[in-house]
Amino acid sequence: MNLSAFKAGASVQRVQYKSFEPAHINTHWHMDDDDLNMLLSIANLKLGELNAFSQLIPDIDFFIKMYVVKEGTQSTKIEGTQTNIDEAIQSEWNISPEKLDDWQEVQHYVQAMNEAVAGLEKLPISNRLLKQMNRTLLQGVRGKHKLPGEFRSSQNWIGGSSLVDAAFIPPHPDSIADYMADLEQFIHNPNLSIPHLIKIGMIHFQFETIHPFLDGNGRLGRLLITLFLVSHQLLVKPTLYLSDFFEKHRTHYFDKLTTVRTQNDMVQWLKFFLEGVRSTAESAIQTLKDIIVLRSDCENLLVSLGKKQLLAKQFLNYLYSHPITDATSAAKDLGISITTTLRLIDDLVRMGMLIESTGNKRNRVFVFERYMQLFRR
Repeated sequence: MNLSAFKAGASVQRVQYKSFEPAHINTHWHMDDDDLNMLLSIANLKLGELNAFSQLIPDIDFFIKMYVVKEGTQSTKIEGTQTNIDEAIQSEWNISPEKLDDWQEVQHYVQAMNEAVAGLEKLPISNRLLKQMNRTLLQGVRGKHKLPGEFRSSQNWIGGSSLVDAAFIPPHPDSIADYMADLEQFIHNPNLSIPHLIKIGMIHFQFETIHPFLDGNGRLGRLLITLFLVSHQLLVKPTLYLSDFFEKHRTHYFDKLTTVRTQNDMVQWLKFFLEGVRSTAESAIQTLKDIIVLRSDCENLLVSLGKKQLLAKQFLNYLYSHPITDATSAAKDLGISITTTLRLIDDLVRMGMLIESTGNKRNRVFVFERYMQLFRR
């Protein structure tokens, strides 16, 4: 079937509202739009460049944590939380009580991504995996009454204060299992020759339309994008995250999804999605290039430390995944004495690599500022 002929589904009258019942998507789709084909070629090219470049970076895993944390902050920000990346990478004891719930939601997102990527070999993308990820996302106070890890058994809605004034009402709960079975079959159907980026774009739309859980659907749907790219080996390492692009273009993001449902225009959504892949891949490549320059500059500075250089490099590698830290946490994580840690910190502060952020004499927090700037932009 041609993508230009896509039919998203239909609104079905319920007792006091209409729910949107999506059409099944587990069928072959033909790309019949030249502009879409061009955008797909460009997005694939940039994604391939990012994948190749990431494999050339020594110790890439040191830096991936920051990509995941940034994704977590941006994806939860779309849902209304206020935690920024500086707060997200700090220890819990550094977070003010009024921000703790938002901070925990970001941590749960990071945990869900890490667990899913690590477990892909044992548990491929499936409804079982999605339920496990949802359970991780909703752990804690905010999610405990929202059936974490289970498909919803009641009607939910998006926007508005009730079903009466909702902006969008997903399908009736009685049909969730059927729609999710079709989506799982679409993900794994070996007889469909659909380009991977087109497929995950459609998967994201369908998942958000089904909205199978009481909470966490937006975050889980965006997390699913990176998981799909890794599971199909388009990325060896999870280095591409679209939530930053979606958050920066939030109105267009929601409008494009809505337009598919109201006007059956899947092509326009996929064009927006592919532009997100291209833009995000280019940004990620530039960040990795900047990390290489920063790393070289820092290691050149460490040469002046003489015999302490080896330990200082170890500390520097630690900072790549913990760029905001304190002496106690660093000493514990590195397995060195607090005295040695404080001396290393003093050396790096003197060199301008670390900046003390609190102004306190006790409980001081140090920031790898130049590195942090790469992930704030």
